Amino acid sequence: RRYTMMHTCNMDKSLGKHVILELYGCSPELIDRETLVHEVLLEAAKIAKANVISSTFHQFSPQGVSGMVIIEESHFSIHTWPEHGYAAVDMFTCGDILDNMSAVDYIKEKFAASSIYMADMRRGIIDGDANLKLKELQHETSSEVAS
Repeated sequence: RRYTMMHTCNMDKSLGKHVILELYGCSPELIDRETLVHEVLLEAAKIAKANVISSTFHQFSPQGVSGMVIIEESHFSIHTWPEHGYAAVDMFTCGDILDNMSAVDYIKEKFAASSIYMADMRRGIIDGDANLKLKELQHETSSEVAS
């Protein structure tokens, strides 16, 4: 595996994990086929060991596909720009039990991406420090609004 990590936030306790993929150099023919994009995202969710609930995808004219796979653990979504060979994928999952990296490898292979930039962050950080930081942020925001 060779990916460029854009940002990593590894807090011990969080409600979920959000993996954001920027896929470049994708095959325009592959990422412009709604049926294929749908199949790839569904299979990626299964490879990650997610429990699929439903999915919906849309083919745009003249090109591009958007879609979402709803899983018990949250969702996988995609938006493609075939004219740029680019696809944006989000994988938001609750907890740490899913194998997101296997899903990333599968998506990269199936779309023939030449490079991936990946942000891997924790969402809903619930430790004491995060609550303190949230209060500080709210205070700063309130101060800026008042000025």
